Amino acid sequence: MLKKVNTGLLGLAMSMVLMPLHAAETKKVDVLLIGGGIMSSTLGVYLNELEPGMSMEMVERLDGVAEESSNGWNNAGTGHSALAELNYTPEDKNGKVEIPKAVEINEGFQITRQFWAWQVKNGVLKNPHSFINSTPHMSFVWGDDNIKFLKKRYEALQASPLFAGMQYSEDPEQIKKWVPLMMEGRDPNQKVAATWTPIGTDVNFGEITRQFVGYLQTKPNFSLKLSSEVEDIKRNEDGSWRVSYKNLKDGSETQTDAKFVFIGAGGGALHLLQKSGIPEAQEYAGFPVGGSFLVTDNPAIAEQHMAKAYGKASVGAPPMSVPHLDTRVLDGKRVILFGPFATFSTKFLKEGSYFDLLTSTTTHNFWPMTKVGIEQYPLVEYLAGQLMLSDDDRMNALKEYFPNAKKEDWRLWQAGQRVQIIKRDEEKGGILKLGTEIVSSQDGSIAGLLGASPGASTAAPIMLGVLEKIFKDKVATPAWQEKLHQIIPSYGTKLNDSPERVYQEWTYTSQVLQLATPPVIDKAAAAPTAAPAPAKPQKESNPAADMAL
Repeated sequence: MLKKVNTGLLGLAMSMVLMPLHAAETKKVDVLLIGGGIMSSTLGVYLNELEPGMSMEMVERLDGVAEESSNGWNNAGTGHSALAELNYTPEDKNGKVEIPKAVEINEGFQITRQFWAWQVKNGVLKNPHSFINSTPHMSFVWGDDNIKFLKKRYEALQASPLFAGMQYSEDPEQIKKWVPLMMEGRDPNQKVAATWTPIGTDVNFGEITRQFVGYLQTKPNFSLKLSSEVEDIKRNEDGSWRVSYKNLKDGSETQTDAKFVFIGAGGGALHLLQKSGIPEAQEYAGFPVGGSFLVTDNPAIAEQHMAKAYGKASVGAPPMSVPHLDTRVLDGKRVILFGPFATFSTKFLKEGSYFDLLTSTTTHNFWPMTKVGIEQYPLVEYLAGQLMLSDDDRMNALKEYFPNAKKEDWRLWQAGQRVQIIKRDEEKGGILKLGTEIVSSQDGSIAGLLGASPGASTAAPIMLGVLEKIFKDKVATPAWQEKLHQIIPSYGTKLNDSPERVYQEWTYTSQVLQLATPPVIDKAAAAPTAAPAPAKPQKESNPAADMAL
């Protein structure tokens, strides 16, 4: 009898221990956002406004949101609008400067400005200067060929109202007024040229993310799970997705069923798409590239430079190596960053695993990766050279932009990781893709964002694209259309075709975001012209041109 009682008590005790593993209730939500960065938070804010009753959960692996790529110290903080970035305006075989990519990038950032302005007006974002500040954007070059290219670029961009207000000069005294730091101590016989645009911006994407998530947390239908790593993604019989994640603090495991899953996990997105098992993910591989910057917070230096000054890649180097000397506002302090210097790690995230590259390699993507490695040998050679740079080498690179730079004023900072897209191609085996790409299942129940450039600057238009692709029927409804036009007044139109509309949106967003007064647009000089369709990536002479560090 006693033996039976003891056996029964033992069985009861074991069942109590095992019960949490089997009886834990699975939470159900409409939307699950994986990753606590600028992309997921932007989509969350969109959905909260368009469908306030929609339940959402955000899962983030780290102890806080915006700690990876969105963190202000892990990216260049440029409000990318192609005002200064020379790689967005390549020359064709006849030497003509092509501007369609620049127009596309600029159009995207105008959507972002409008999106942020609406959030400020409605109290979602507070104190614009905490996350965006007017910072002139410049292109700065030397040497006859580069000067000739910059002048042609400037002239080509005059056809678009989106680039109104840009000034061009080869006069050292004028350039010194724009960027005294870059001209002091320079060889007076060196020929230089620059373009200067007053409406450029410096952006703290981490601050925007924190404010977005903070706002979403005030909503009863939103929950945030930090220190939680997604371990599995499986499709349920009803077409929804069961996402299993583990709390890295206490080891507890949780499951959430979601009608729609968005993977905005930066470099971690590829692994998670692969976990889902959707065939669309088999087309992709990833190539990780990191970046480091020289940084100074010496006030005597920082106060002498107010610009994001982009140069031109050296002969033989891929355009991804374009250096820039940037004014930043980080942690409430004005600092200067110079770089990037490419770094290499097999990690897909700064806080990732050294096995990321290996574990993302499959029988489906191994050959595309191999082909890209062979065809992009100059990129491999460039990365190898970057890894061999000494401190003196980096200082010499800085002195090309800041001749009087002193080593003791600068420190080296390791920024974030970026995973460039490699996609299977029937003709070439594999190609290195430009920009970002939304990868989704055929039924639109799960989607992820791959790629890096231009990244956070275009979070608003990219997530708008997710809405149009995944929630196509809802986007077509009068209610969603009305709301989208409130959030983004220019929604559905091409600003490049209307100088009046460009100036209207510039004025509106600059007032709300407390930015510099926009320049008047000369309608005659910036006559609207239909930009030709951008060339397909596989036909680009150098697919590395759009890679972002």
